[in-house]
Amino acid sequence: MRLIFSYGIAGFLLVATAQPGFAQNLGDAKAGFAYASQICAECHAVQEGARVSPNNKAPAFQVVANSRGMTEMALRTWFQTSHPSMPNLVIKGKDADDVIAYILSLKRDR
Repeated sequence: MRLIFSYGIAGFLLVATAQPGFAQNLGDAKAGFAYASQICAECHAVQEGARVSPNNKAPAFQVVANSRGMTEMALRTWFQTSHPSMPNLVIKGKDADDVIAYILSLKRDR
């Protein structure tokens, strides 16, 4: 019985401590800003503090970052899904990691 309990505690600790390490694998916000400035800025306001995008249907990155429930997972899903108001652009790999890191860096405590 003690052995089962010990394995249960060990498993819980492994899962509980693994998640923060995963969160730290986010990309480089500086590189994300550079990518966004070249690729996304045609439609989106990408600079910190900018709230009005060149395309009025494209939300500013600051607004996206501060949207309720915005997470890395939500952004990753968005980047892998086509949307009628967005060009057929899929952001993958390191570029996605970097842009996600940049957008989340714009998040402000409310």
